[in-house]
Formats: sequence, C-alpha cells, structure tokens
Amino acid sequence: MRKLTYLVAQTIDGFITDPGNNDPSSWFVLEGDHAEPLRDEFPDMHPTHVRPLLGMENAPNKHFDTVLEGRGSYEIGLRAGITNAYRHLRHIVFSTTMTESPDPTVELVRTDPVARVRELKREDGMGIWLCGGGRLATTLRHEIDRLIIKLNPIVAGDGISLFHGASFDPERYDLTDVRHYDSGVAVLTYDKRG
Repeated sequence: MRKLTYLVAQTIDGFITDPGNNDPSSWFVLEGDHAEPLRDEFPDMHPTHVRPLLGMENAPNKHFDTVLEGRGSYEIGLRAGITNAYRHLRHIVFSTTMTESPDPTVELVRTDPVARVRELKREDGMGIWLCGGGRLATTLRHEIDRLIIKLNPIVAGDGISLFHGASFDPERYDLTDVRHYDSGVAVLTYDKRG
C-alpha cells in the first residue's frame, strides 16, 4: 500500500504561507547549506519549470510519482501562469469550486478527497506527496502516514497553518529523522504511530 506524505516548509510558529495564500518563496524560502541536500534527496518536489535551472531536468523521482494540491495551493501557480508545476508527477488538484481543470495533465477531483486518496493508496506505484495546502491537509489528516517538515527559522505571526482550521483531535507521530543545517533550517520526519 502506498503512503501519503505531507512534505512542506513551515515557520517556527506553524504557518506554511501568509494570510493571503501568496507564493511563500518571496519571504519564506531560505538559501543555505540545506538547499543542495534537500534537492538531492527530494528531486520530485521541485517544479518542472525550475528543474533545468537547477541542473535537474533528467533527475528521476526518488520518493513520489503523485502530487496532491488543494485549490488554494494550485492557484499560486495559476496566478504565475503555470497550469501544471509538476509535469514530472501525476498531478491531482482537489476543489469543489473549480468546474474544470485548466490543464489536461492535471486531474481535478471534486468529490471526497479521503475516498480518492484511499483509492490512490491501493494503486501500485511510488509514494503520494501532499504538497499543500493547510485546508486539504486538515481534510486528509487521518490519511497522512508521514510528515516531513522543513522547519524554517522564521516567525510569521499569521497565515495559513500546517493543518488550517483543524479541530482538536490529537494523533501521535514518532520522530524518525532529524537533520539540522547551519542555515537554521531543520528537516523533521515523523511517522504515524501504529
């Protein structure tokens, strides 16, 4: 059975983007000694249009063959004119308000995200990457098998949280890997207990 991994950058105070759901790269993404190891470990998470700039145009996917996004995260790319940022992955967007996909290579799911993810998990293949956003993560919370948090040394004060709008319902994860970098970034891997 395939696993669902929520791999995302987060501020110290728990936010994945600003209150307006803007592209976090303008204030959030830090350069430093963490960039190259993360690029080597997770080539799959780099947008297709950026990969040639990083010398990764032919880099194979290591962990994932499918990427999931909520409408808000997907629209960050749309506002920049990018209809499919992850052409090297099977790209699925969940939305009840969009009526059709702006790109034939992006699957639009308007039905229950939990049911669709359970179907995806039963398929053969590599892992499934939930890249955002916080509202979709809340909906899929009980389906998430692994959290990989790129913890950035930033306090934002407000924004869209890792599990935006989630109700109180504690779940236990085990910390299975920690990597610290001089940039101040820490990469924390948690696997769901049980």
